[in-house]
Amino acid sequence: MKTTSETRSKVLTLANKLTAEMHGDKSEAFCKAWAIVKAHGLEIAVKGVTFGQRQEALKRLAAYNPNQIRAVLVPELSNPKDPTAIAVMVGVQNGRGLFKIGYVPADITAVINAIGANLPAFRVVYGQWGRYQKTTFGARVALAV
Repeated sequence: MKTTSETRSKVLTLANKLTAEMHGDKSEAFCKAWAIVKAHGLEIAVKGVTFGQRQEALKRLAAYNPNQIRAVLVPELSNPKDPTAIAVMVGVQNGRGLFKIGYVPADITAVINAIGANLPAFRVVYGQWGRYQKTTFGARVALAV
């Protein structure tokens, strides 16, 4: 169990990093930092998972144990639509590289930059919705603080 001083230290450290990313808004930075530390991290829904062949890739990834999948967050500075975009790249242990499965939501990129997570946990989620009850796959990334 963490002591109060350890928790405060984590909140202050993260809040100071977030303040720089959030253009100096200390109040909002401290609120976000407290929420992240209290929850022991973030779990984020990956955006853009229906583009291209990503649904097929997620369908294949769903067959693997989550411990066999590795995820890497890669900033895309050359992205023409959003230079602050962060891509979510995934691969299977002993696989042949990484595949772009989608992006971190734009409103979370400042938080990700402040946390500086390298190897997040990754899991595939799926469900059925819509008129035709087609199975659609999604992905979530968990970042520990």
